[in-house]
Amino acid sequence: MFSRKAILHKIGQIILHLLFWIGVLFFYTYFFGVNSADFENTLKFSLFLMPITIATTYVATYILIPEYLIKKAYWRFALYSLYTFIISAYLIAVSIFFSLIYLSNFEYAEMNPSTKNIIFISTAVYLVVVVVSAFKLLKLNIQQISKTRHLETKILDTQLKLKEQELNYLKMQIHPHFLFNTLNTMYGFALKKADQTPDMILKLSNLLDYLLYQVEKPLVLLTEELSHIEDYIALEKMRFNDKLVIQFNKHITHEDVSIAPMLLLPFIENSFKHGRIKNGRLTIAINIEAAKDIIKFTVKNSCTEQDNSDQGIGLENIKKRLDLLYPQQYQLDIQKQSETFEVHLVLTPKNT
Repeated sequence: MFSRKAILHKIGQIILHLLFWIGVLFFYTYFFGVNSADFENTLKFSLFLMPITIATTYVATYILIPEYLIKKAYWRFALYSLYTFIISAYLIAVSIFFSLIYLSNFEYAEMNPSTKNIIFISTAVYLVVVVVSAFKLLKLNIQQISKTRHLETKILDTQLKLKEQELNYLKMQIHPHFLFNTLNTMYGFALKKADQTPDMILKLSNLLDYLLYQVEKPLVLLTEELSHIEDYIALEKMRFNDKLVIQFNKHITHEDVSIAPMLLLPFIENSFKHGRIKNGRLTIAINIEAAKDIIKFTVKNSCTEQDNSDQGIGLENIKKRLDLLYPQQYQLDIQKQSETFEVHLVLTPKNT
């Protein structure tokens, strides 16, 4: 069953069509009555032309244009347009006989001058057909543009949702990885009943808050990310004791610089997890510089020449996150040398 809205819309269309064809009838009456004083005969002739005009117009606008021209079936459009033209031209010629036989009683001299000329009559009929067809083409083009834009919007929304899902998946992979390493460290301290355990739990609590809640934000202050990096380093210092030699240099010229959360911390975590102790020391050097429109980050850790393993899921995930969050706005350089493993990241975010 049709809804009330659909019924009202259809009624509105019918009324608009009736008003239009009434306007065409007035146009014909005026057009063909210019050189005639017989208004009644002119009106009758105009009424006779109306079905021809209406049929030709509707065939063009509801069949020829949408079914063949819009669908680029040009040969069929040309062929059926020719058929339509021939039939309509024949009916227009019949209208002249109607004027001669029924309106002028076979008296050629009594005929309305305008109804004697088939070219004049055809011009009036096809003018209406062409004008209506032009509006139909315009309407179809507008509808097509609207559909295309709607489709593009849906595609963009779908792509955005897929990126969000992929980003959430990458975060889920980072979370267990990070928690596993940290909880192992805390477990070791608990077994030793070390005095540092409460401080370690506090720092871990801060990290968990950042990990579980703040990471859902699109951006956080760079200083906030660095603060949690310091907490993480402090936890690792407790675990490594004297075996860790670490340098953490910061040079921040703008305190309001923002960054995606958990973007730098996985690099730090990776350097601890895959770094190698040489001569009784694990050496890690971290350097970060931030200005208004650029962030430079470097982390270097000691390794062995024989260490050819990859650097775990951390770096792979962070590469994918960078592609999603900072497309064409970053440079990532990873260098594996005989005794060191280095990561150089340069961010040029547009929103900093």
